[in-house]
Amino acid sequence: MTMFAFIGARILSRNTWLDDHAVIVENGIIASVCPANEAPPHTKKIRLDGGTLVPGFIDTQVNGGGGVLFNDAPTVEGIRTIAAAHRQFGTTAMLPTLISDDLEVVARAIAAVDDAIALCVPGVIGIHIEGPFLNAAKRGIHDAAKFRLLDAEAVALLSSLKGGKTLVTLAPELAPPGMIAALVSRGVIVAAGHTLASYDDMQRAIAEGLSGVTHLFNAMTQMESRSPGVVGAALDSDLFCGIIVDGHHVHPVALRAAYRARGPEGLMLVTDAMPSVGTAATSFKLGGEDIRLKDGALRSENGTLAGSNLDMASAVRNAIAMMRLDVNWADEMASGTPARFLKIDNEYGYISDGYRADFTLIDSNGYVQSTWIDGRPA
Repeated sequence: MTMFAFIGARILSRNTWLDDHAVIVENGIIASVCPANEAPPHTKKIRLDGGTLVPGFIDTQVNGGGGVLFNDAPTVEGIRTIAAAHRQFGTTAMLPTLISDDLEVVARAIAAVDDAIALCVPGVIGIHIEGPFLNAAKRGIHDAAKFRLLDAEAVALLSSLKGGKTLVTLAPELAPPGMIAALVSRGVIVAAGHTLASYDDMQRAIAEGLSGVTHLFNAMTQMESRSPGVVGAALDSDLFCGIIVDGHHVHPVALRAAYRARGPEGLMLVTDAMPSVGTAATSFKLGGEDIRLKDGALRSENGTLAGSNLDMASAVRNAIAMMRLDVNWADEMASGTPARFLKIDNEYGYISDGYRADFTLIDSNGYVQSTWIDGRPA
């Protein structure tokens, strides 16, 4: 098998900037990161001609892309189209995300992700099931008619993915005692979202193994002086918090306050992307509702935000601008932190010896020039 040496770009390796270095890749794995003049002589040189090589982005919340909504196409081909749309923006690993739907659709989505992973569809590493175990008072764009209580039948279904990671977003206050623990014991990662949970509700859920918060600040109880709510619990804990940095979902002041509280260790960038990403489309249907893109935001006819038109490269650029971050910390929130949340940080999230050769080349303005998955152009 040919060994490749990627040279000619600045490299971000575990939050350290390396100049005049090479990334040596063999069989899709990073064999070493070494000074360029120490690259093994028999390697095939991939000359990058400037730019910055950063770890590939990991997006844990992708509803759609390339004109496809996962709910409408819970198939391998649907997943393939969505993943391809996001790869051009540096996303090398993602969780296709199903918003609240009937359990029969959930079952089809899980089966499709299993098949996509078995077929090695590039970038697909699991599934995010956002609902239908949510609170109607914080439904956002979800169809409350699909909502139901979490029970043993649902736990069995939610934990049935054969390969990859499963993330489930639910309203903790509506989960019967022991149900979150049952999911966690089966390997499911559980996050709070679309919820009226109190701070105490969150503490009980955390004790059962809840480890994340889905789109921090949005569709949840806020932090008040005597009622810390979900936001207070998130900022005063070790929970991993997804956050949508698109300039519409969260005010820059709130973004910066959250970063001061949790830093790159606790905040991770997500897109909550919809079918319009990767296309020129300005509208689509979601559960029979017209969703339109205006001034960069996706909204229903009544003005409710409906996911986003965001891609991960834009999220990183926005984090740099709105949160006043250096690129390495913004990239950590797009790669290393989601890898740790998904418990795959021994393989993903860093340009380092022994890691998968998933990385992206960005220019001085943060725009993606090229992307590789397992060392192959993506």
